[in-house]
Amino acid sequence: MELKENKYAFWVGLFIAVGLAILVVAIFTLGNQQKSFAKGLHLKARFDNVSGLIKGNNVWFSGVKVGTIKNISFTGVNQVDVEFNVDQAIQQFVHRDATAAISSEGFIGNKIITIDGGSPSAPTIQDGDLLNSKGMLSTDEIMKTFQKNNENLLVITNDFKTLSKKLVEGKGLAGSLLADSSLAMQFRAMVQNLQTTTARTATMADQLSRFGNKMNTKGGLADKMLTDTAVFAKLQQSANQLQEATAKASTLTDNLNKASNKLNTNDNAIGVLLNDQPTANQLKSTLDYLNQSSIKLNDDLEAVQHNFLLRGFFKKRDKEREKAAEVQQKK
Repeated sequence: MELKENKYAFWVGLFIAVGLAILVVAIFTLGNQQKSFAKGLHLKARFDNVSGLIKGNNVWFSGVKVGTIKNISFTGVNQVDVEFNVDQAIQQFVHRDATAAISSEGFIGNKIITIDGGSPSAPTIQDGDLLNSKGMLSTDEIMKTFQKNNENLLVITNDFKTLSKKLVEGKGLAGSLLADSSLAMQFRAMVQNLQTTTARTATMADQLSRFGNKMNTKGGLADKMLTDTAVFAKLQQSANQLQEATAKASTLTDNLNKASNKLNTNDNAIGVLLNDQPTANQLKSTLDYLNQSSIKLNDDLEAVQHNFLLRGFFKKRDKEREKAAEVQQKK
């Protein structure tokens, strides 16, 4: 029994010794790390609220622990200066426009300071620099934001409830479209007509584009009309000639109208012949008389030709005509 108790005491003593050794190693490791950071760069940042940050908390850069908080002190009005040491190795990666922000190691973890690198064009940090700062949202501020979002969500839910009720009851345009099938059909037809109009408009736009491309084709009629001054001058000359011809045609039309008007009056010979029936009948009788007189004259001349006194004269004239015709044929 005593041997068994001694065995238990041995193992308990061994575990205690191992634990103390681990604790001592950890203390020396942390001490060496603190000394390592203490030999690095000394930086500062000024915050309006440090959100529970305490001395000894860590400083991170790109997710890597690079330093610790050295001191926290009040300065100015509602402002806090935080002094921290960082490893000398990050100096070449952090620039003077870098920002120190308060964050946490987890949702409920310890508060830390995170450093971003800044812009590469800025100079690198030096010992004692004051970095730009960015605070951290407190739990109260987060809860206020959640509360505000909940209120907005409640308003949206109530509005959606009212809207859905109106839709079900068939109120408004959307409700009417859902409840009235005939109105829905009309709306659908209107949309189809709009689609057809849009398609036609697109076709017309395409045709206009093609027409414009044809007008811009080098050597075409439209291109010559727009760019060739000689063709434009000829077209302008043709237009002037057409304008002159139109003016002359207008003058001719006026003259014809005037002549037509004169023909409809009795103050001239043609107008009398066209409009005065008695005079026209008289002229017709005169023409008939002249026609009959010419017939009688032809008969008298025929009788004279057969008269024995003048028969020789007419024979001689006929022979001369025949000779003249023969001479003409020989030529």
